[in-house]
Amino acid sequence: MNELVKKEQIISIVPQDFRNANKGRITEVNDDGFLIEVKHSPNGILLNNLIEFYSQTQHGVLYFESDVVKIDDNIITVANPIKHRFLQRRQFTRIKFIQQIELVSEESSYSISTIDLSAGGMKIKSAENVNIELLYDICIPLSNDQQVKCKFQPIRIEKRDDGFYTLSGRFQNMSNIDKMTLVQFCMKKNIENVNK
Repeated sequence: MNELVKKEQIISIVPQDFRNANKGRITEVNDDGFLIEVKHSPNGILLNNLIEFYSQTQHGVLYFESDVVKIDDNIITVANPIKHRFLQRRQFTRIKFIQQIELVSEESSYSISTIDLSAGGMKIKSAENVNIELLYDICIPLSNDQQVKCKFQPIRIEKRDDGFYTLSGRFQNMSNIDKMTLVQFCMKKNIENVNK
């Protein structure tokens, strides 16, 4: 693991309860594991409980599960994981995601279909020519009891041969918890698809 994580590397920490997601900086790497100085109080990070870790590296997104073996104020000690994987080179994992949602602004509202999704943005399909100069409120349903609300900023629009429009855009004003929720949702779906 020593060649995978390095001092000063930024790493995301996602316990079972997304609401306790955290981020930190690796301060020390040794033969047994490594130490992370977390940005927020480590509430909800339980000792000897599997936790997911994500870090952007030159090889792609590093993903692994491991136990936190010690918590000392805002320094957590993580055991070396048994295995790891690199998910992909792009910053956020992108998955196929088909849902009907609404784009809502002060001026207009559009019913659209999502095509794909990542923690950074999404691609959508619309029967109408959406005004890409506006910022839209959206609600992304991930499950029956989980959704993410944020702003959507269209960046690019193309008219397709079938008369529909395809838009790509990024998310704005997203909370860290919602971003972490989307990161984990997309990575889990990606792993499920790979293992099918």
